[in-house]
Amino acid sequence: MIAVLFDFSGTLFRIESTESWLRGTLAEAGIALPEAEITSAAKALEVAGALPGGANPVRVPEELASLWATRDESAELHRATYTGLSRQVPLPDPRLHDRLYDRHRSPSAWQPYPDAAEVLRELRERGIGVGVVSNIGWDLRPVFREHGLDPYVDVYALSYEHGVQKPDPRLFALACEGLGADPRTTLMVGDDRRADGGAAALGCGLHFVDHLPVTERPDGLLAVLDLVDGAREDTADK
Repeated sequence: MIAVLFDFSGTLFRIESTESWLRGTLAEAGIALPEAEITSAAKALEVAGALPGGANPVRVPEELASLWATRDESAELHRATYTGLSRQVPLPDPRLHDRLYDRHRSPSAWQPYPDAAEVLRELRERGIGVGVVSNIGWDLRPVFREHGLDPYVDVYALSYEHGVQKPDPRLFALACEGLGADPRTTLMVGDDRRADGGAAALGCGLHFVDHLPVTERPDGLLAVLDLVDGAREDTADK
């Protein structure tokens, strides 16, 4: 069986901007700040790498280094890491750090790339198994359901549910096993050459996309359909 595995953040979906994340959290908390303070805090949060799915920290604080290395292995580690990074930035209410973390898990904070639905739907119509393999600390299935993409995903292999994170090949193996797919006829699609490249250890093919804002990457996933066609032809010739 030919199958395709997809990364989540930066591949199928993209998180909102740091400024949007902060503004939305402030609005939900009923806190008004001057524009200059919002802009300044958003920039500081981005430098701190406090938004999961956003930019990595410019510098990981020494006291968070061990958490950062294993942040996707459990829900507790994930929350502790990102709220710890957020707390590097002073905010008017200390409860905002947990509110920020909670907001990033909401489906409304994520947008699918413009071609994600088309590609996933076409793969389903062709009878190709689809799995999502993600380094993450929370259940992303509601995001897929809210945006209408859950019907096209057969298997989710999420790091926090298994205590193992990419590039460890065990996470990709779990997805392949769930699909009943041979890794050697499976394509892994992701945006992180180190993390997603771990699938190569099992013999999976690799295809990388750019982790860009949704408006700047309208058709980065369409090549997957051509790659699958080529794989089918190769399999039929053998």
